[in-house]
Amino acid sequence: MSFPLFDLTGKTALITGSSQGIGLALARGLAEHGASVILNGRDEAKLDNAKKQLIADGFTVHSVAFDATDHASVAAGIERIEAEIGAIDILVNNAGMQHRSPLEDFPADKWEQLLTTNISTVFYVGQAVARHMIARGQGKIINIASVQSELARPGIAPYTATKGAVKNLTKGMSTDWAKHGLQVNAIAPGYFKTPLNQALVDNPEFSAWLEKRTPAARWGNVDELVGAAVFLSGKGSSFVNGHTLYVDGGITISL
Repeated sequence: MSFPLFDLTGKTALITGSSQGIGLALARGLAEHGASVILNGRDEAKLDNAKKQLIADGFTVHSVAFDATDHASVAAGIERIEAEIGAIDILVNNAGMQHRSPLEDFPADKWEQLLTTNISTVFYVGQAVARHMIARGQGKIINIASVQSELARPGIAPYTATKGAVKNLTKGMSTDWAKHGLQVNAIAPGYFKTPLNQALVDNPEFSAWLEKRTPAARWGNVDELVGAAVFLSGKGSSFVNGHTLYVDGGITISL
């Protein structure tokens, strides 16, 4: 039985920050639906380990290490992929970081690092890839936003600011590029069990609060983001643009 609206056979997807966590889960999910995937990050050893995992499961996988926070490195990396591996049909802008501190004590260097890692990477990689997609008249870009695109919690105000910016940059990218045949959307995860959230997962008080606060009454598992990514990567989303899809167990709709 074929499901063409969700079939990614013949497509190539680049996922930034994909050596672990959400990025790796999305790479695996897109590969399971037929895509060839390109892993990206700065740590070549971690990338190689992730690549071996996916290849062992029978998927077509490449890895290209470049620093998504550096404009020149991004430009060179994307040109290398397009020349040596092939056209990027799907881009998932997943690279990101977190730093927790009371706002009045938040270090200026961490503020700058958050801005660069969570916002500038989306612009740098998105722009470099979109230039090729525009020339081809088609392409899918998925930016990873967050429930913090809408909500705030103590100690993460700068992170909240960056994820709000990702949501609006997604709208801006769509406004500029939809006319060229691109669909640019975002996925906003709720609270998922990832290395980034491990300290919270291990905190019984926080986990109890989260389970009470979330209508689904639990943490999310990273594979539960795959369906949204496949939808936004395939033909089924051909007229979906500038949208942020919340995958959050209902946390953003309930007090």
